[in-house]
Amino acid sequence: MRDFPPRVTVFHTLPAETSTPAPDLRSPARFLLWQMRQQAPVVASSGLVGVLWQLPLTVGPWIVGRAVDRGLIAGSTTATLQWTGLLLLVTVVGAVFGIAMHTLVVRSWLIALYGTTLLVTRKAVQLGHLLPRRTPTGEVLSVASGDADEFGGLTEVTARALSQLVAYLGVATIVLLTSPALGLMVLAAAPILVGVALPLLRPLHRRQESERQRTSTLTSLATDIVAGLRILRGIGGESTFGRNYARQSQLTRRAGVSAGMWQAAIESVGVLMSGCFLVLLMYAGTRAVESGSLTVGELVSFLGYGLFMVGPIQTFFEFVQKLTRALVSARKAVTALETSPPWRAPAVPAALPDPAERADLVDEASGFVARAGLLTVVVSSVPESSAALADRLGRWFTADEEPPALLEPAGRRRLRRGRVERAARREQLAARDDVRAAQPWGVAYGGVDLARVPLEEVRRRILVSDTGSQLFAGSLQDAVDPLGVLTREQAEQALRTAAAEDVYDALAGGWGGELEERGRGLSGGQRQRVVLARALAADPEVLVLVEPTSAVDAHTEARIAQRLAAHRRDRTTVVTTVSPLWLHHADRVVLLSGGRVVAEGSHQELLAGEPRYREVVVRAPEDSYV
Repeated sequence: MRDFPPRVTVFHTLPAETSTPAPDLRSPARFLLWQMRQQAPVVASSGLVGVLWQLPLTVGPWIVGRAVDRGLIAGSTTATLQWTGLLLLVTVVGAVFGIAMHTLVVRSWLIALYGTTLLVTRKAVQLGHLLPRRTPTGEVLSVASGDADEFGGLTEVTARALSQLVAYLGVATIVLLTSPALGLMVLAAAPILVGVALPLLRPLHRRQESERQRTSTLTSLATDIVAGLRILRGIGGESTFGRNYARQSQLTRRAGVSAGMWQAAIESVGVLMSGCFLVLLMYAGTRAVESGSLTVGELVSFLGYGLFMVGPIQTFFEFVQKLTRALVSARKAVTALETSPPWRAPAVPAALPDPAERADLVDEASGFVARAGLLTVVVSSVPESSAALADRLGRWFTADEEPPALLEPAGRRRLRRGRVERAARREQLAARDDVRAAQPWGVAYGGVDLARVPLEEVRRRILVSDTGSQLFAGSLQDAVDPLGVLTREQAEQALRTAAAEDVYDALAGGWGGELEERGRGLSGGQRQRVVLARALAADPEVLVLVEPTSAVDAHTEARIAQRLAAHRRDRTTVVTTVSPLWLHHADRVVLLSGGRVVAEGSHQELLAGEPRYREVVVRAPEDSYV
C-alpha cells in the first residue's frame, strides 16, 4: 500500500523529469480516461478478482440444474451430494474473492478521491493568491471533495462492471450451448434495457449539472459566511446572510430532488423491464419443457440466469449514471486544473542588489519610495490604494473582480452558450494577467525591475503581509516558524514584538499548543498578532505590512508600534495605516491621494503643513488646528 495515496508531482512549475505524468485536460472524457490509466493495475486486478467473486452466480445455476436432473429427478443421492458439494466449494471461493474484491474497489475509490484532492491542492499551491482571481473558492472546495468522490465512484463501478461483463459473457456461452433460442433471449435483455433508458440520460445529465453548480454556490456562500462571521455579528448582518443561505439551500434542494427524480425514473425503468423479461423467460422456458426440448433442471438454470442478469443490468445502469455524474464533475475539474499562473522565468535573470548596499524600493505608478533602512508609514483615505501599492511592492496581483463559475445552471438552449461565455471570460482574465506579468512590473529594487528577477528571489527578499493572511491548523511553533529555522530566542522575540505573548500563555502546551483551522479558537486581534509575529520571524530585507493592527486595542497597538520600530531598526519596513499610534514612530510618512504620492515628511511636519493629511489622520475640520 506504499502507493496510497499516490504522490502528485505534476504541473509545469515542477521539474520536467518528474515521474508522474500531468493530467490530460483536453476534455472531461480524456481526464476521466487519464484517471483510469493512472490506476489501471488496480482496476484490472479488481476486475479479475471480481470474475471469481461472480463465480457462484455464473456457474451456480448450472450446478443447481445438474443437481436437479442428475440427482433429484434421477433419484441419485450420490449425484445430489456431489453437485451440492461442488456448489458449496464454488460459494466459498466466491465469498473469499468477494472480500478481496471489496478491498480492491475501495482502494481504487480512495486513490481516485484523494488523488484528485492532491491535484487540486497542488494547483492551489501553484496558483497561490491568483486562485481567487480565476476560480470561486467554493468551486475549488467542491472539486476537491464532492467531485473527487464522483471520480472514486466511477473507478469502483468500472471494476464491478468489468467483472460482471466477463460473467455476462460466460453466462452467454452456457445458455447458448444449452438452448440457442432462450440463450438469445437472455443475451438480448441487457442491450434492450440500456437502450430504453438512454433517452432519459440527457435530462438527467442537465439536472445533475445544475445540482453540482447549486451545491458549489452554496459551499462558496457558506465559506464566505464563516470567514466573515465576526464582522457580520458586528454589523448585525447574520439574519440577512442567513436568509440568503436559506434561499440558496432551497434552490440546491430542489435541484437535487429534480436530479433524483430522473435517476429514480431510470432505475424504475430498469426494474420494470427486468421483471417483464423474467416473466417472458418463465413463459418461454415452461413451453420448452412442455415440448421436451428443455429439461426441468435446465429450466431451473435458465431462471437462475434470468435472475442473475438483473445484477449486471443494474450495474450497467449504475455505470452509465456514475459516468454521467463523473463527466459533469470532470468538466469542473478540468476548468479548475487547466488554469496556469502567468509568471514566467525571465529570459535573462537579473540579480537584486546585495543586502549590504541598502537599496531603495521604488514604485513608478505612485511615485512611492521605500527608503532603505527606514520605517515608512503610508497613509491614504482610500484603503484600497495603499493595499494596491503593497501588492505591487511584493509583485502580487490584486483580486479586483469575481471569477466566473465553473458551471452555471441554465435552460436547455442556453446551456452550451453559457459554457462558451464563461470559458471566454476566464480566458480574458488569464490573458490579461499574462500580459501584465510579461511587462516591466514598474517596481524597482536598487534600480532592478522586479519583472527581471526570478519570482522566488523576489518573495525571499520582499515580504508582504496583508489582511488576507491566514493561519493554518497546527502548533503555535508551526504558525510562527513554518520553515522550522528559528531558535527559541528568535521565535520568542518575534512573538514579543507582535505583543502575542497572551496567545502563548493561553494555549495548553505553549509552543506545542494546537491552533485550529484559520485560528478559529483565537480572537481577531490574537490571530492578527500571530500573523504579524510570523512575518517578523521571517526577517526579510523589505517587510510590507498592510493594516497590521486593525483588530487590536489602542494600548496593544501602541506597544506593537514601539516594539516593531526597535525590532526592525535599520531595515526597510513599510506599514499602511492611518493610526496615529504608528505615525509617531515612523521615520517617514507618505500621503497617497488618487493612488499617487502627494506629500511626505514626518508626522509632525505633515500634521502642521498638509491639510489633506490632517483630514485623513485626525478626521476633523481644518480650522480646529493651529
